[in-house]
Amino acid sequence: MNHRYDVIVVGARVAGSSLAYELSRAGYEVLLLDKSTFPSDTLSTHNFYGNSLAMLRDMGVLQKLLDTGTPTYKRAVIQFEDVVLDGEFPEVDGETECLCIRRTHLDDILFRHASSQARVTSVTGFRITDVIREGDAVTGVTGVSRDGARQQFRAKLVVGADGRNSTVRGLVNSPCRMAVPTDYASYVGYYAGYRQDGDLHVELYKIRDKIGIVFPTSDNLYVVGVMFPLDSEEWMDRFKTGPEQAMRDVIERDFANAPVRDRMRGTTLVGPVRGLLGYDNDWYEGMGPGWALVGDAFSFKDPAVGQGMQEALYGARILTEVLSRHSNWDEAWGTMAQEFQSLMEAKMSFHFHLACQYTKNVPFTPEQMGLNRLLASSPAATRAFLGLYNRAVGPQQFEFIVKELLARPIN
Repeated sequence: MNHRYDVIVVGARVAGSSLAYELSRAGYEVLLLDKSTFPSDTLSTHNFYGNSLAMLRDMGVLQKLLDTGTPTYKRAVIQFEDVVLDGEFPEVDGETECLCIRRTHLDDILFRHASSQARVTSVTGFRITDVIREGDAVTGVTGVSRDGARQQFRAKLVVGADGRNSTVRGLVNSPCRMAVPTDYASYVGYYAGYRQDGDLHVELYKIRDKIGIVFPTSDNLYVVGVMFPLDSEEWMDRFKTGPEQAMRDVIERDFANAPVRDRMRGTTLVGPVRGLLGYDNDWYEGMGPGWALVGDAFSFKDPAVGQGMQEALYGARILTEVLSRHSNWDEAWGTMAQEFQSLMEAKMSFHFHLACQYTKNVPFTPEQMGLNRLLASSPAATRAFLGLYNRAVGPQQFEFIVKELLARPIN
């Protein structure tokens, strides 16, 4: 095996496999590493909006994902207290549908697709233990395979695509630029027998101090998630001791006036209920001499906004574009780091701050509820609000639409 590459990508799920594909297409020799094997599962909301589907189509994997039988949808029903917004996501990049695909299908397909590229070498079951340095620059990794064999690989660049608790990020000491802790615990499970009215759709609820999400997903299942305050001793104890029953009880009690309660009553849990107990919405330095970060290793945000996977795709493209603009990386680390950070901020900062708002247990103000009612009263405004999520509508454009609504005379 060649032990010298242009780029070593650590982590081969969405961020890592899409990056390996993009780098290979740009002409780079890539080593793709992961401590897991595929197919395998990981905790995730696993949703792609239309703008993501356009990227997946361009990568040549969308049809393979659809061939799993995972349904698409384009409708969203959002309930903020007693106000309901019901509409369709606007078309973006020629796509009208969304896709919430289980990671057992998604990651395996992306990994196999990346591994099939001519310039990509992939190794699974390999856990990195350290980075190699020459002076200030990272020049490779060392690690151990599942059979205990120790090995090292060298490259011009090492990329951490290894998730929220990134090993690479810790080894290169990437500074944290921002961290906003959540007020919530988050639990999720897969359910069979969940029945919706009308078209398939995503459901989002924010009622008092609870948040709920429901997505139609693969294998004729729905992924259902609930979030409750970390300082709730009752629910923390109940979810730790009996998460399956606790999930049903919190929905029965706190979502009594929402459709999710009745829809959950005839369902069967498939697999375990899993939880994430406290996390930061964080934002890190994305590049330094010989290293870079993409996906959740770069920035993790509250799962309620459903942005993590599509931002992994964006990060892969942005990093590849930055690298391709410079022929001598050794002389351009500072310039490339500034470019990468600036482009990532321009693409992702709005949704990061949106997630920071979701992650705080703060009731809607009367002014916010007034705005929610206004949005619900206008199909065009509801559609524009949904367009914020799939990037069909920018923040300034949405603000303009809201101002126009507010300026209209009340009948």
